[in-house]
Amino acid sequence: MIKVLIVEDDPMVAALNRQFVEQIDSFMVCGAVSDTDKAKEFLSETDIDLILLDIHMPGMNGIEFLGWIREQQQDLDVILITAASEMEQIQRALRLGAADYLIKPFEFSRFQEALLQYKNNYHKIHDKSRVNQQELDRLLQRKNTPGTEPTNLRALPKGLTKNTLQTINEVILSMEPATFSTDELAKAVNISRVSVRKYLKFLTEIGYLDENLIYGVGRPIYQYQLNKEGSQRLYSYL
Repeated sequence: MIKVLIVEDDPMVAALNRQFVEQIDSFMVCGAVSDTDKAKEFLSETDIDLILLDIHMPGMNGIEFLGWIREQQQDLDVILITAASEMEQIQRALRLGAADYLIKPFEFSRFQEALLQYKNNYHKIHDKSRVNQQELDRLLQRKNTPGTEPTNLRALPKGLTKNTLQTINEVILSMEPATFSTDELAKAVNISRVSVRKYLKFLTEIGYLDENLIYGVGRPIYQYQLNKEGSQRLYSYL
């Protein structure tokens, strides 16, 4: 279980973040505090794996607190969840090793993506004592220089586009954990059933979705649901 501390001075936002975390398997909220002084006190008494950290708070701000964590060589990770969208703040956070940076307001699908990616990397790091270069590149989400294609990016089947796939994926994540049909997804994404069926076929083939044939009144209907064990298989195509 990945233990989470929420550091957020707005009680409503803290409650929402807790609710989001509790919807995702393998994560447990161990506490929520309203400022960095209380966070320091909490960390002195409780082992934490991940902090969901705001930037603008009374006293020490989130970036300064992240710097303090690195100075203390604390063995934990931080995801910034904040309304601060200035590039300078974002660059400082990333240089200090933030695992991700979410700008308020955001959709649950983006929050879920951040935590699922973190969980995937967390287990890879903790389950192995050594990795090869390819595994390390995936962990670091290594990006090539502009104008070059990432070496670990896979080509989509003919007729599928990255932009449409990203849109469909966002809708699927927003529906999770509910099942859905081809018609329901086509209506939500606002593209034709024929096009949606091509993407569903692809997502089922790579193990990202589970497909089940449901028998009832009238013709059988295929129902789809996100396969949590295969949820990382899509990233190499995006």
